[in-house]
Amino acid sequence: MKIFFVLFIITLLTLSCKSNSFAEIKASLPDMSEKSDGSYRGSYVLSGSPVKVVLDVTIQNKNIVAINIIDHFCSPIGKKAEKITGKIIEQQSLNVDVISGATGSSKAILKAVENALQ
Repeated sequence: MKIFFVLFIITLLTLSCKSNSFAEIKASLPDMSEKSDGSYRGSYVLSGSPVKVVLDVTIQNKNIVAINIIDHFCSPIGKKAEKITGKIIEQQSLNVDVISGATGSSKAILKAVENALQ
């Protein structure tokens, strides 16, 4: 019975992190000209899934210089979405490609960054 339960949870997490129903979730950076240097905490819970992200975004000279993921609850497949933070910093944008196979977690990270900077 325990094995069945564990397999069920793993399957649920995997499916929720890979779902294609997240296309309508959009994130955009607010006006960075008003942002002071410092660290800003943001979070996002992906509706209808167990995916949850808490992170800190560090701003310096109106630019994102670091994104530190504090908590990211998802399947092991969803964890690969964490590399999206490098794309965000490199492009200084939330309009970046999501990580293939980890769309849900990618979108949650993007929304958490947006929430941190609002």
